Amino acid sequence: MMWDMAGLVGLGVGLMVFGLILFLAIYIYTAIALMAIANKTKTKNGWLAFIPIANIYLMTQIAKLNGLWTLVVLLPLIPLIGNLALGVAVIYFWWLIAERVKRPGWWGILMIIPIVNWILLGIMAWAKK
Repeated sequence: MMWDMAGLVGLGVGLMVFGLILFLAIYIYTAIALMAIANKTKTKNGWLAFIPIANIYLMTQIAKLNGLWTLVVLLPLIPLIGNLALGVAVIYFWWLIAERVKRPGWWGILMIIPIVNWILLGIMAWAKK
């Protein structure tokens, strides 16, 4: 009985460590790609890609939007429609960013699809066109 509990705790800790490593890997990849897009579009302060919330500000700057658009992160505080509004705003940001790097704007819509978004992010950041 005691061994079963220890095994479950070990499994839980292992899954948490794996999840943390996966999260950090995705976060670092996304930050490096966003910084590369900032450099490609000659947007200042590309290093902001590594700072939470500041990376949203960087996206507004790459998209040539007013920095106040960063407040879009507060939209989920609005009951019922807040998360939907945030999703629409993020699609809009990526639509403009895709156009800035000479890609079709509709790629912004595809940025809400897991795994596809990482591929498109890499293409926008490092592919030559």
